[in-house]
Amino acid sequence: MSSLIVPYASYLRVYEPLAAFPEPERSHWARYAERQDRPSYQDELRRSLADLLPTPPVPVPVHESDDAFVTDVDGVLCVCPWRTRLRGWQALDELDGHFSQPVLDALLPPVVRRQTAADYERWLARNPDARPWIRTATWQVPLNWFVLVSDDERAFEKGTEQSPPVLRYRTPMVQARRRVARGLKALKETLDEGPLIDGLFDVGRWLEEFHPRSLVELDYGGLVHALSQEHLDDDHSAADVAEGIDALRKGDGERAGEAYARLVERWRAVRDRQSAN
Repeated sequence: MSSLIVPYASYLRVYEPLAAFPEPERSHWARYAERQDRPSYQDELRRSLADLLPTPPVPVPVHESDDAFVTDVDGVLCVCPWRTRLRGWQALDELDGHFSQPVLDALLPPVVRRQTAADYERWLARNPDARPWIRTATWQVPLNWFVLVSDDERAFEKGTEQSPPVLRYRTPMVQARRRVARGLKALKETLDEGPLIDGLFDVGRWLEEFHPRSLVELDYGGLVHALSQEHLDDDHSAADVAEGIDALRKGDGERAGEAYARLVERWRAVRDRQSAN
């Protein structure tokens, strides 16, 4: 495998118990979990980027991925399918807001985008209930994701010459849903409607589509390569978000503002790197 590190993306993943999958998919994942050579999220990204090199580019895989992330939760095998094709289609819907028209046309010619959109519409008509197990964000971790987790669920592994650092949170689905409900209540009672509330509502609605005994994972992914080890050591964004929401609940605007200021300062370094690239 290549040692090349590719884009600075973070991930929100749901691992569902094997029993939540219908046959024959359940048997496929059971066999897959026994493999010793399962690919990583970096392998998935490399494959996607490789598809953009031909002329014309292939923005969405022709076939759906049969890979997944696998973990054991208290003796229960849990699976997070990649669903790279579905996520590729969904990502294309968001491109207009990230690039100017000339840049977008250079990256993905209009004829390619039109054909891909038509393919997605036909596929969606046959699979109206499809949803991804993974959400991706580039150059950031959306603040609403931190609402789902707690600082005591934070796991930070410092990098070595053989392996990169890892910063992630894992929490039971029931706990993530409870935090979303509490967070939304506090935010709606103290703030006007806005991106934070809308984003948290959207994430909460997505979580409701999965088995209640699933595991939710917030993974900094490739962002760890954009940040110093000192920055990662000091990053307790989930604690700051929790403190901010608690302060709003108690009517303490000053404390909420201080927590928000820490978040803004911490993530400014990431935004500065994005601008430099």
